[in-house]
Amino acid sequence: MRAIKEIVTAEAVREGAGVIVHRPFPTREIDNIDPFLLLDHMGPNDYAPGTAKGFPDHPHRGFETVSYMLEGALEHRDSAGNKGIIAAGDVQWMTAGAGVVHSEMPAESFRESGGRLNGFQLWVNLPKSDKMTAPRYQDTLAANIPIYESEDKSVWVKVIAGSSMGKQAVISTHIPILYLHVILQPGASFSQAVPLAHTALAYVISGQGKFAEKKVEADQLVIFSNHDNGADSDVVTFTAEGNQALSVLLIAGEPINEPIARYGPFVMNYPAEIKQALVDYQEGRMGQINVF
Repeated sequence: MRAIKEIVTAEAVREGAGVIVHRPFPTREIDNIDPFLLLDHMGPNDYAPGTAKGFPDHPHRGFETVSYMLEGALEHRDSAGNKGIIAAGDVQWMTAGAGVVHSEMPAESFRESGGRLNGFQLWVNLPKSDKMTAPRYQDTLAANIPIYESEDKSVWVKVIAGSSMGKQAVISTHIPILYLHVILQPGASFSQAVPLAHTALAYVISGQGKFAEKKVEADQLVIFSNHDNGADSDVVTFTAEGNQALSVLLIAGEPINEPIARYGPFVMNYPAEIKQALVDYQEGRMGQINVF
């Protein structure tokens, strides 16, 4: 099985209007894990009626954001006039490209009733050739995302990007990306081949498991070795331990291997491009969100 390079415990930080997220990277020690720039676990946060928080208007340029909700609902709005609800089980794969201003705030029904906000945002870098592409949205309802379940119901796999267990994702990506949500019942195991040249990460949402003979618990990220640091197998394997189900995000992608310049919500190749992004945003060339 593929060896482990490092295990990282997520840090609790506040983002947006005060949403607590658990962030394994970036941190002071890890800037990015090419081609991935950020992974945030939103919550789980429990809100009383009328108190839910979200992520007010902010810009992006040069990469993609992937929002995956487990519980609760966020309403998306942007400077191109798009809007929609990202509810439990849904995925929004947003290619910010040349630039967009957007917000993700609690949906009206969720804000009024309260409840649990639990979900993820992943930032995927874009190669230089695609950084200034036109913005694009792939809003995918839970019902349209392929799911594999074993006959004995011990293994459940949601295929958000890439392919697994004979299922092919409906979401398209600029570079090869694998994004799976795997739930294993106690004692069950799961294996997935990932090319040795690709970055491979596993984030434990809940439960505990054994990854390459190491015990990993909730809010921990496993960074697997690749061919650059001694990996000699392309198979990622993990097993649920203890008496509760193991819930894991397995994420992998082909490294871009290009310079990275980043400042807040902008990720380009060189500092001059970041300065231009700031000017374009400040002068309104990324637009603004109009609420009617």
